[in-house]
Amino acid sequence: MTAMNAPIPSQALASKSLNAYEMSEHPDHPRLLHLKLNPEAVQGFLDDVSDIDVQNLEYVPFMRFHMARTLVKHMGVDFAEKLNAIVKDRNHGGFTLGLQGLTTDSAEYVKFGTAIGHILGPGNHDSMSGTFYARFLVKHTDASDSYLRQAYRLFTMHTDGTFVTEATDWLLMMKFDEKNAVGGESRFLHLDDWSECQRFAMDPLGSKPLLYKAPGSKNVNERVERPVFFHGEFGLSMSFIDQFVQPANDAEAGYLQALSESMEASSGTKTVRLPIGDLVVLNNYFYVHGRAPFEKNENLHRELMRQRGTFAR
Repeated sequence: MTAMNAPIPSQALASKSLNAYEMSEHPDHPRLLHLKLNPEAVQGFLDDVSDIDVQNLEYVPFMRFHMARTLVKHMGVDFAEKLNAIVKDRNHGGFTLGLQGLTTDSAEYVKFGTAIGHILGPGNHDSMSGTFYARFLVKHTDASDSYLRQAYRLFTMHTDGTFVTEATDWLLMMKFDEKNAVGGESRFLHLDDWSECQRFAMDPLGSKPLLYKAPGSKNVNERVERPVFFHGEFGLSMSFIDQFVQPANDAEAGYLQALSESMEASSGTKTVRLPIGDLVVLNNYFYVHGRAPFEKNENLHRELMRQRGTFAR
């Protein structure tokens, strides 16, 4: 084991934690927490990983954990413990934080986002991009086969990973760039803030396995059956996306339509602003998420990164 990849002694990590971050309630969502990071600590991380290119992260999985280990070296081991505790705590289950204008380099965005994600655990393979993360544009015109890149449509509430067998415990989304964008805010709903959740969870169709198939752009040929609601490590959990679930009859279709409309209309569904260089992490079991439509603009441009993965075992 080389010195670069050797585990960092916990006492060395802990010594960096003093005033490394401040935590507060998120102004847009009553459950999310926002962490403001010490810029000197973040800059130290960026300096330490400056000689590592993104292709190295794409090709070598253990280097993604090196990103996480290096960030923890500068932020303190309690920072890593805090991120894990927030995402696994059903009262919160999510947080935002960012680079605070220290860089606009997209490669450094990827490194920073990878570090945050891999503090939680390994990233999943993203079939859409062919690696562990995906970068995608939202602009004025798009011919895609899903709502992901269609700017002027409501991107309805859903969870990630519905059409693959690999577990998706956490979801990370980071804003890389944005120009001429009005609207398009993220929308989040915690299941415990959805007043009609129990009505749909207790319905017999809520626990019936339903078929999911992905469109061509996802590069996934799997056919997955899973129920909308289930109980797991984090209590009542959900797996749902309206575009890819395949009802077998009118009763299933009616149930799914009513469920989707209820989430969209819920007073618990909140819009959240995400500045350039910031990211949000959510527990994928008890949050659903979506996006508000943009106002039309031929020069609209937004670039996002998505990572998703499992908790370290």
